[in-house]
Amino acid sequence: MSRGIITRLGLTSLRLRLVVVFALVALTAAVAASGIAYWLNREAVLTRTQDGALNDFRQEMQNRAATLPLRPDQEELRRTAEQMASGSAGYQVLLLGEREAGKPIVGASDPDTFTLADVPRALREAVDTRRPVSDANPYPYHLFWQRTERGGTPYLVGGTRIDGGGPAGYMFKSLAAEKADLNSLAWSLGIATALAVAGSVLLAQVAATTVLRPVHRVGEAAKQLGEGKLDTRLQVSGADELADLSRTFNDAAESLQKQVADMSAREESSRRFVADMSHELRTPLTALTAVTEVLEDEQDSLDPMIAPAVALVVSETRRLNDLVENLMEVTRFDAGTARLVLDDVDIADQITACIDARAWLDAVELDAERGIVARLDPRRLDVILANLIGNALKHGGSPVRVSVRTEETGTDGGEELVIAVRDHGPGIPEEVLPHVFDRFYKASASRPRSDGSGLGLSIAMENALIHEGSISASNSVGEDGKTGGAVFVLRLPRDASGIARESRVEEE
Repeated sequence: MSRGIITRLGLTSLRLRLVVVFALVALTAAVAASGIAYWLNREAVLTRTQDGALNDFRQEMQNRAATLPLRPDQEELRRTAEQMASGSAGYQVLLLGEREAGKPIVGASDPDTFTLADVPRALREAVDTRRPVSDANPYPYHLFWQRTERGGTPYLVGGTRIDGGGPAGYMFKSLAAEKADLNSLAWSLGIATALAVAGSVLLAQVAATTVLRPVHRVGEAAKQLGEGKLDTRLQVSGADELADLSRTFNDAAESLQKQVADMSAREESSRRFVADMSHELRTPLTALTAVTEVLEDEQDSLDPMIAPAVALVVSETRRLNDLVENLMEVTRFDAGTARLVLDDVDIADQITACIDARAWLDAVELDAERGIVARLDPRRLDVILANLIGNALKHGGSPVRVSVRTEETGTDGGEELVIAVRDHGPGIPEEVLPHVFDRFYKASASRPRSDGSGLGLSIAMENALIHEGSISASNSVGEDGKTGGAVFVLRLPRDASGIARESRVEEE
């Protein structure tokens, strides 16, 4: 049976399947036993009745019909038939003789009940057939019988002939009483079968409860384990397969707990190392930054042979400083200590301020209506915008277009802020798209060499996620059907206050 059919029949429940299996087994066994019992009883009842009637009829033929004259008249045949039928066997008799050669006469014990027409032709032919006498067959005539039905009532018809030219005799016995007894037996066996099936269903319920209760406990424990309760264990009792399952579960849970603890310890150690390293680097970087600023101010007066080296030192120092800041930010996200500081922000003003602070006004086109106010963390929004717009300028080239709109989220009636950043560069290769938000990932093979840390887009995504938002990356299609540049779409809830009450949020 296919899975679809099983599902449509509702047989996906293990309890129901156990009940169905028990019921089918019980039904099969009960039907088989009842059928065998009915068949054996039927043969026994019919054979007993049949043998009793035929033996009595044979004896009556020998005692009464054999004493008739060779050419009896009809009255003699009738009287003898009545005498033969008056016994306790309860059958009717019909005697067939000859008044003269070729002139048959019939005597019946009850002509209204049993006539010659009730005797099957095949039976009459078998009775009238004379067989050669031999050592193996000492009698020329034998007793034959046949079961027939008339008006829905079964009958036994038997017949034989007297040796030496005597009359032929036929008996006709109703089997209605035996049929009634067999029907009663069939009803009794049917009721017994139904009771057996009902009992099997109850037994299946008990068995299912006994089997499924430990399985349910295992399922609940696995659910708790999946929810992070790694100290969940099962009580082991007995020595059956379910006890083995519980022990295996406990061993697996203990191993998982140890592995998770080891991984957490290593992760915490790595995170602490990065945080400590970043923190320790800030002090010398502060000094280096001050020195590079002085060198940058004096760069025009330096020897032309030294100026490129000074420019490289200034550039790499700034890059190192950005890397340290980014590492510290990533560490805060990994440690779960990053917090939102919510404020009401005019999105158009926020984007303008972000662009102006980085001197990108000439390279960025802004399509945003004033008055779109959202409640979110302005510092983190600035980090997201700076990374997205800076990435577009660096890899796609100007002009970069930033558009802002709001959309309804649907079921809860809330709104979300949608900010799209599009460049006009070569786009992002399809094999690179799934990795653009990975840490330290650079698509340097397809775009100009980046002097960034490879953490900018990852940090932007983390800042979006802490707002319960998202960032998606794709390629736009130009009028010529070719890739028209990369498009990053930022989606944030317009009001992040609801996130807050369940997380790490501070409101000003």
